[in-house]
Amino acid sequence: MSGQRAVNESTIVVENARLVTPEAVVEGALRIEGDRIAGIGDVERRADETVDARDRLVLPGLIDLHGDDIESHLHPRSGARMDTHMALAAADRANLAAGITTKFHAISFEVDPKENRSPELGAEITDAVERADDLMADHRIHARCEVTQERCVEAVEELIAAGDADLVSVMSHIPGKGQFRNEEAFLDYYRNSQKHTIEEAQELIKERGDLELGTIRERVNRVVETAHDHGIPTASHDDEEATEVERLSNVGVDISEYPITLATAKRAHELGMTVTMGAPNLVRGGSQWGNLRTADAIDAGVVDALVADYHPTSLLAAPFVDTGDPLPERVARVTKQPADAVGLTDRGRITEGARADLVVIDENPTPTVTQALVAGTPVYRAEGSP
Repeated sequence: MSGQRAVNESTIVVENARLVTPEAVVEGALRIEGDRIAGIGDVERRADETVDARDRLVLPGLIDLHGDDIESHLHPRSGARMDTHMALAAADRANLAAGITTKFHAISFEVDPKENRSPELGAEITDAVERADDLMADHRIHARCEVTQERCVEAVEELIAAGDADLVSVMSHIPGKGQFRNEEAFLDYYRNSQKHTIEEAQELIKERGDLELGTIRERVNRVVETAHDHGIPTASHDDEEATEVERLSNVGVDISEYPITLATAKRAHELGMTVTMGAPNLVRGGSQWGNLRTADAIDAGVVDALVADYHPTSLLAAPFVDTGDPLPERVARVTKQPADAVGLTDRGRITEGARADLVVIDENPTPTVTQALVAGTPVYRAEGSP
């Protein structure tokens, strides 16, 4: 978790709001005392500060369990590396502008220099998050472990032991697994890449494809067991088959990220795993890879939470995509349910006693954050907001 600011002791009243609670949209006021929501509806109006939310919605701050957008701030162009703290500060502001008040940076512990990924860079970003004391949102680390590479498994185990991971996921980016259904799909991805040649992609296939399935599973078990020994929730990435999620559930994986077929998503849901899908998939209307559409998974009732993936603004837009269910349910997919999935039951909901992470939203012409509060402290205001 990023460095903590001093607890705010002031009182704030948000007036004339449409408050999206877990159960309904409630018109009225909300009182904040210190870093907590102290009352909803008919509240004491005397306060140190008043926020007029007339014609606005007030949502809990969004919780993003998987956002790798930090990579675009670190490397805005191939070969153009920016200062790590500068990148974090830019990501901080960009995520607040998208309503995200708790951010799990999905850091790839993967050896792939052409994609600007390495265990060393992952450790550097983690250290920067831990040291930062000037960030406005709550920043956390989601360590993504490429289990086809022993070096990455060892790096993530060290990260967990040091207490620097808040969520750990296992992934194996090889043909015939996850988003790459076969070798041709793997090559197609790199054929369009500006970072890898086809020859380099073929070398990756050889390097990772020669690994025995039993070895991959042993490494998955190691990472999951180590994480759970330290009280850290775990996820699997791009689950391909129902039998695969059954095995992962049996070894204790808590979250199924981006299941690539509806049958897989349904099985993960039946097993009690939290099923997360990409918000950009929902907003764009489909998967970039031709996999499961988020809208279809929602329609089937098997999506628990949405994540920003590579585009934070999509997480804000997602609750305003009409999926046929009430607004509080759509909002819960980006607030309460992801928070619950990782044990952050103090946030992601507008209820008395909850942490006062709140965002004020202007819905038209596109959902826009006009103000944001983190732990009761106003941290973001769009110029021109009332």
